[in-house]
Amino acid sequence: MSTQRRVLVVEDEPTIAESIAARLGAEGFKVAVAHDGPGAVDGFHTWQPDLVVLDVMLPGFDGLEVCRRIQAQRPVPVLMLTARDDETDLLVGLGVGADDYMTKPFSMRELAARVNVLLRRVERAQQAARTPALGSLRFGELEIDHVQRRVRIGSGDVHLTPTEFDLLACLAAQPRAVLTREQLLAEVWDWTDASGTRTVDSHVKALRRKIGASWIRTVHGVGYALEAPLS
Repeated sequence: MSTQRRVLVVEDEPTIAESIAARLGAEGFKVAVAHDGPGAVDGFHTWQPDLVVLDVMLPGFDGLEVCRRIQAQRPVPVLMLTARDDETDLLVGLGVGADDYMTKPFSMRELAARVNVLLRRVERAQQAARTPALGSLRFGELEIDHVQRRVRIGSGDVHLTPTEFDLLACLAAQPRAVLTREQLLAEVWDWTDASGTRTVDSHVKALRRKIGASWIRTVHGVGYALEAPLS
């Protein structure tokens, strides 16, 4: 790549931090490492990374607080790492601005793939912002502005993470059509491994919290569809 992307790795276990840094370095990224909450926030401010790989459990203050603070400085894609496969923790992480998550233990190959996916999503968003022809999409009270990447329901703005926006836009491109988890995983995450469908479910739950549960219909065993709520 002509301009090396910067990744900040925040992990308090040195062996894991070094392994992640080595793998991402081999992928062509510039990598910096922080080992606690305050160091992560300071490193983000001074180093200005393009993406953050962020462990939830950190000394000083935890990864959720780190995510809140860095997203308040500047929106940035965050891949959160958690030692517990607890859905509540995952939804809280998505709620404070994380874009994706991985549960330990994980493969370095998959982590590198997800980092690349998140950065490609940023590039697509930047390209969409330069393409006014995409315009806005309206579906009932829901309005999706692709240029400004803003969502409104009625007269109120809904604040979504980049991943939540892409997920909603994907569903809205085919309103009422049922999209499988595998389709959504491929379209939104560029990820074809069906083991990641849990990621789709968690993001749908986080999205429902923000736009209202009645907008997204679950088709059990299949996937999801965007439908206007019954008045």
